[in-house]
Amino acid sequence: MGNRIILALCFLCFACQLSWSQDDTEKKDTEETTKEESVLKVENATVVDEKKVIDPLSPSKAAFYSAILPGLGQAYNKKYWKIPIVYAALGTGIYFYIDNNKKYNQYRSAYKRRLAGFTDDEFQGIVADNDALIDAQEFYQKNRDLSLLLTVVAYVLNIVDANVDAHLLQFNVSDDLSVHPYLDQNEIDFNRNLGVTLNFKF
Repeated sequence: MGNRIILALCFLCFACQLSWSQDDTEKKDTEETTKEESVLKVENATVVDEKKVIDPLSPSKAAFYSAILPGLGQAYNKKYWKIPIVYAALGTGIYFYIDNNKKYNQYRSAYKRRLAGFTDDEFQGIVADNDALIDAQEFYQKNRDLSLLLTVVAYVLNIVDANVDAHLLQFNVSDDLSVHPYLDQNEIDFNRNLGVTLNFKF
């Protein structure tokens, strides 16, 4: 007798679980039919496609503009706040290149004059040894070349940034693609399983 009561209770719980699931699917079905009906009501109306038109040449244009004039590609992408950063990076590199090149030429001219036998260069009394003039030339030459390299890197990064930014502007996160957490109850041992569902509507 006790086994029958337990079996009846288990059957009743299982039936309630099934009916609860059916209510949920019926609710979803009614929501979907309501959506379909609302779509059918506006069938004769003019439908405007709100999806953004993608220009496949946009990244190439942005990169080309940045190659012609640094910062122009960023302006094309309407990221105006990046333009001062581009010019600050390029301006810093150019400034240090000019400064190091000027000092390199000063030490080189002084070294050449001393080799020619003159003693009236600007470093007379400050730098007594010719080897010190050679070391200073090498130091400023290395810094000049490094400044030039960093300026070229900043110029290339300006082009790459404009290109990548134009690609990302075309990146579309569609409402038809969604990821949701998923909770499932195992029908054998009634343990709950966690997961992720990927929904794609087309």
